[in-house]
Amino acid sequence: MIFENDPLGAAIWDFKNGAATPNITVESDLCDDDVIPVEYLFRTEEEMPELELTALEKVKGRVLDVGAGAGCHSKVLVEKGYDVTALDTSKGACDYLESLHISNVNKSIENYQEEKYDTILVLMNGLGLAGTKSNLPFFLSHLKSLLNPGGQIIADSADISYLFEDEEGGLWVDLNAQYYGEMKFNMKYKDQESGWFDWVYVDQEAAIIAGESAGLKADIISEGPNMNYLIKYSL
Repeated sequence: MIFENDPLGAAIWDFKNGAATPNITVESDLCDDDVIPVEYLFRTEEEMPELELTALEKVKGRVLDVGAGAGCHSKVLVEKGYDVTALDTSKGACDYLESLHISNVNKSIENYQEEKYDTILVLMNGLGLAGTKSNLPFFLSHLKSLLNPGGQIIADSADISYLFEDEEGGLWVDLNAQYYGEMKFNMKYKDQESGWFDWVYVDQEAAIIAGESAGLKADIISEGPNMNYLIKYSL
């Protein structure tokens, strides 16, 4: 299989085929490099953190799984009988989902508008797909346009202000500059590289305000141990 600028897809297929899989490296413009073990993309329901399990419990009706990757959430929901469409920009990921007979769309969420859903699932710091804090209301407005009446968006993010605290507990970032949760990332796996892209970690207040700006009711439904949280937006 030929991959081009698709580190996620290459890693997924190596794992599927039993090949050696080094970690996926995630470069950042603000922090040290991080890594994603490839096997984490294939975690089972028993291996998922509590926040993800809560999100899956809240699902209803027809589901769009945004940024599905190797489809760990989609697999669980399909096994429970839900009608699920998995969406990802990675061609390799979507080819893998196709091999599992999971309905999938190889597009960015910004360019997707074909169907309507009862639940849109946006996990693994999913609000980050908005790219910037200022774009979050527009991102949520687009997701809102994909909802059936009575539909919901279930997403997660984290407040990363703790990364910028000094010894006295104050923030050392310039609050007059860009929002502290905005970063740029670049994913690498073997000879594959995604290229730099915008990502944002959103604090709870900002996530609620953005939802209200998009005409959505926002409710924090769970909080994790690292200032991460699960939020539900509803019509």
